[in-house]
Amino acid sequence: MALLSVIRRWAFRDGMSIREITRRTGLSRNTIRKYLRSDAVEPKFEIVVRPSRLDPYAERLSGWLKTETAKSRKQRRTGKQIHADLVALGYDGSYSRVAAFIRAWRANRQIQEQTTGRGTFVPLVFMPGEAFQFDWSEDWAVLGGERVKLQAAHTKLSHSRAFIVRAYPLQTHEMLFDAHQHAFRVLGGVPQRGIYDNMKTAVDRIGTGKARQVNARFAAMASHYLFEPEFCNPASGWEKGQVEKNVQDARRRLWQRLPAFPHLDALNAWLEEQCIAEWAQIPHGNLPGTVADIWAQEVPDLMKPGRPFDGFVEHTKRVSPTCLVHFDRNRYSVPASFANRPVSLRIYPDRIVVVAEGQRVCEHARVIDRTHRSPGRTIYDWRHYLAVVQRKPGAMRNGAPFTELPDAFRQLRQQLLRRTGGDREMVDILALVLQHDEQAVLCAVELALEAGVATKTHILNILHRLVDGKTASVTPIDAPQALVLRREPQADVGRYDTLMKEVRHAS
Repeated sequence: MALLSVIRRWAFRDGMSIREITRRTGLSRNTIRKYLRSDAVEPKFEIVVRPSRLDPYAERLSGWLKTETAKSRKQRRTGKQIHADLVALGYDGSYSRVAAFIRAWRANRQIQEQTTGRGTFVPLVFMPGEAFQFDWSEDWAVLGGERVKLQAAHTKLSHSRAFIVRAYPLQTHEMLFDAHQHAFRVLGGVPQRGIYDNMKTAVDRIGTGKARQVNARFAAMASHYLFEPEFCNPASGWEKGQVEKNVQDARRRLWQRLPAFPHLDALNAWLEEQCIAEWAQIPHGNLPGTVADIWAQEVPDLMKPGRPFDGFVEHTKRVSPTCLVHFDRNRYSVPASFANRPVSLRIYPDRIVVVAEGQRVCEHARVIDRTHRSPGRTIYDWRHYLAVVQRKPGAMRNGAPFTELPDAFRQLRQQLLRRTGGDREMVDILALVLQHDEQAVLCAVELALEAGVATKTHILNILHRLVDGKTASVTPIDAPQALVLRREPQADVGRYDTLMKEVRHAS
């Protein structure tokens, strides 16, 4: 290119002849004339396209290369194997021509991906109240002195970019529903659309294009809050890029400076406070003001959420003969009247509700143990076994559910089981909670233990006084040790004779 520049200066600036330029450069006069006539500032060499023996097989070879790209690296055919397959089809050219075609095809494909594929994006603009984006992430926290892995639910308004982060132990349906409930509460309302990836808790099957078979419970939640769910194409996280970036920003803004907490509720309360505080510190970027300023303008365009969605997941279970139902490696007690019968378990993030015959039977705090270090726990409620011990009072001595009795009941059982028939008496006292308030029965037992009269009759007496509103204790009477008469009577048998003479009896 430097020689061409010199030739142009000699010809057009200095007026040098073509013969002189030929003498100085050693180039032919035809070459110099061609450069000067084309008015080119840099030399260009035309590549002559000549027919090749590979042309009849170019389309088939391109299809093979596209198929090989979808395979894993270890399963792809080499260039020599592809050349051998082409020879089997009748190709009589060399391997070098096939290798050159493969290199050119891969270079062209890389350029297409960088210009029209994942390397290029279109900026998105959302109207106020139009959409929100949702995503999950995995993060770590110290809860109760132990480092545990948590699933963080990220919800972000697409217009104002206000966000909320909430932590859960699992990515299950009930956790997803609870995350939406708290997100709409904090964000001040529900937008018109929700943008998700193809998570299993929302999509049962991915169809062609945007067709999705949505999970029934997820569809019920969307219908309850009146928003339209929209799902991204597979492996296309940029379609919800705002919340994807929020996952990265939250690790720097929240999780890296996360203190220790006694339990998960305290962590979520701290996350909510920090997210709201961050709104006032982060500039919006596209609009003047902070995220909090734009969020305040967007709130009127959001629909008020109304009553929360009853976000449970229901399972049908059969109660065992020991009055237990199994769920997630743990066992929960059920009233004895439902033993050997089917019941429904309604799973919530923090509790398990047992439903039978359209009525709530009982409720337990949910136990979640992700360490898998133990075979599971058994959660008893001793009240569920009262109907059984009334028929089998001997089970009061070693019954596993009765190891968790209140302290007063436990002390009473320890005293009564020393007596003959004490197990039956203990069962009758515990059965009082079926007809009376449990705290009243417990108070009667405590008063009986303080008085040193731990009997069923005395406890019933105190309980009736408590129920009737009378004082359980009687004011003691300060009586002397012995009574002394001031005037002792004199024995006079003759008085009877006088009475017989004066009184007339009817015959």
